Amino acid sequence: MDQNLRSQIKHLRDKIKYHDDLYYNKSMPELSDAEYDGLRRQLDSLEGMLPAGEALATVGAAPDPRFSKVAHLSPMLSLANAFTENDVEEFIKRVQKILNTAEDLPMLCEPKIDGLSFSAIFRKGKLIYAATRGDGSVGEDITHNIKEVIGFPHNVAEDIDFEVRGEVFMSKQDFFLLNQQCEQDGEQMFANPRNAASGSLRQLDASVTRSRRLHYMVWGGEIRGVDNQHSMIQTFKAMGFAVNDRGQICLGLHQITAYYHALEEIRSSLDYDIDGIVYKVNSFAFQKELGNISRSPRWATAHKFPAEQAVTKILDIVVQVGRTGVLTPVANLQPVNVGGVLVSRATLHNEDEIIRKDIRIGDWVKIQRAGDVIPQVIGVDLQRRGPEVEPFVMPKECQVCGSSTKKIEGEAATRCLGGLKCEAQVIERLKHFVSRDAFNIEGLGASSIEQLHNLGYIITPLDIFRLPSEKLLLLPGWGDKSVIQLQQAIKQKSIIPLDRFIYSLGIRHIGTTSAKLLAGRFYKMEDLISASEEELISVEGVGAVMAQELRAFFSEPFNLQLISDLQEYIQINPRLLEVKEGSPLIGKTMVFTGSLVSMGRSEAKEKAEKLGAHVSDSISKKVDIVVVGADAGSKLAKAQQLGLKIITEEEWIKLQEARS
Repeated sequence: MDQNLRSQIKHLRDKIKYHDDLYYNKSMPELSDAEYDGLRRQLDSLEGMLPAGEALATVGAAPDPRFSKVAHLSPMLSLANAFTENDVEEFIKRVQKILNTAEDLPMLCEPKIDGLSFSAIFRKGKLIYAATRGDGSVGEDITHNIKEVIGFPHNVAEDIDFEVRGEVFMSKQDFFLLNQQCEQDGEQMFANPRNAASGSLRQLDASVTRSRRLHYMVWGGEIRGVDNQHSMIQTFKAMGFAVNDRGQICLGLHQITAYYHALEEIRSSLDYDIDGIVYKVNSFAFQKELGNISRSPRWATAHKFPAEQAVTKILDIVVQVGRTGVLTPVANLQPVNVGGVLVSRATLHNEDEIIRKDIRIGDWVKIQRAGDVIPQVIGVDLQRRGPEVEPFVMPKECQVCGSSTKKIEGEAATRCLGGLKCEAQVIERLKHFVSRDAFNIEGLGASSIEQLHNLGYIITPLDIFRLPSEKLLLLPGWGDKSVIQLQQAIKQKSIIPLDRFIYSLGIRHIGTTSAKLLAGRFYKMEDLISASEEELISVEGVGAVMAQELRAFFSEPFNLQLISDLQEYIQINPRLLEVKEGSPLIGKTMVFTGSLVSMGRSEAKEKAEKLGAHVSDSISKKVDIVVVGADAGSKLAKAQQLGLKIITEEEWIKLQEARS
């Protein structure tokens, strides 16, 4: 019996470890919170049968080896969960029993934000370092990244030592915009705001974190001069830290549950995800007396909101073609009420997800809706499956334009290969063509593109350069001045650097950086078009997936004809036209770190690129030269560790002046 029990526990521990890694390190969970909590409860129940000392004591997951490790000053424990009012009542009784009191103790109640936990250490009022929760004892160094979180203080006025702990999260609106951008760029979209926040904060390149618009709130820490949780939070607020103003002190089960139901009522209207309420004994003295168990404190618990789920039937599976050509299967459902909302459709994500869950037309399925997130199918009731069910097959042709579809190796998405030929994709591709990092045509913004496309004036990028002025003047909102300004802007941008033109084509996985790398290697568009996959991969920074996408794009007759026709109206200049022959920086990768005195970082980057270099934001073995300014930090240390070539700002100035 003991051996069988230990075997079951080992199986559950391994399974939880696998899902912890997906959740904490990869930000790609396969289980819903409810399913994961079920595994935890099952493990806790089995471990309760073991002798003392054999229970699983890990929290979260081991730190990602890509990051430096940071030991926490005190363990960052996870919270025990309560799922019912009875669970909450039991929590209160346990606290009272240990403290030997029958009185209702003040509890600080706060919304449980669904984000990524962090700790930040300040010395003499200055931020020293920050770390993720990690395994509870050791976290990942995210010091540079936390500085890019909106409003997070780098320094405070108080000349004291303290620690803040909190949650980094992404608003629902920013999550929507990020996924919209991912879709436009052909990148994998995030499943929910929590995954987006985790993936954005845990970046080796802090500039990516900065671009993701992350927020934070402090929920704990350590500072002298306060004796309770609420006072500590208010002290941090007065110092300039963001806190959740919806937190409040409650006495007894009645007030606590009333608070819980009030937050549950407004949950979907908040611009950030919460998955429950946290209850904490307010007094630090009582917290110390209560202590901790292996994974969690005895003085706090998380009261989870119930998952909004229902069971219904899949009537059909249809395919939607997105703005980047991604084919998304959608289940048409027998309408069902889920959390007060009538749901008749649910996303099935992709073909791999359908196969993994074995979803078929006619199946009875469990669907889940969380806040404003699109409902999703989380499982099939196989016991109710009848002989009439039909397997779903992803179409081989696009239903919009008739072009072939293809599932790229190593990716979950199936895509239409029609590109600008496909009506479902053309508007977004036209917007990309005139965007800031592409042709950057002033006066031709997103709304103008939509208007002129819907009227039939701009069907392909070629039409932009032959817009009929007389027809524009007949349109509402277009006067003589705006039409003249647009025509002038189009004429000004008819001469374009090669890298911008490459980027403007909207080829999947080809961003501004990779476009510059390609332009630095293939000086003419014709050279790039004729390059083999092997030649493309030989370019530093261009991988196999990029090479495949480039070859696929240039093998389409429609695309080649468009590029040829465009060159009757535009002039494409080589990327390195200004590079002086013999520049030692051609093809080199550079990093600037620390504060530069003689020029700003963007000016230094521009000068380096004009000399043929590629400028990176992160240190790796692929970096050739590191230019060090004042107050250089961890990047300098890492460069020294890797044995990279390091030069001062003065040496960099002499180098670029000699070649300019």
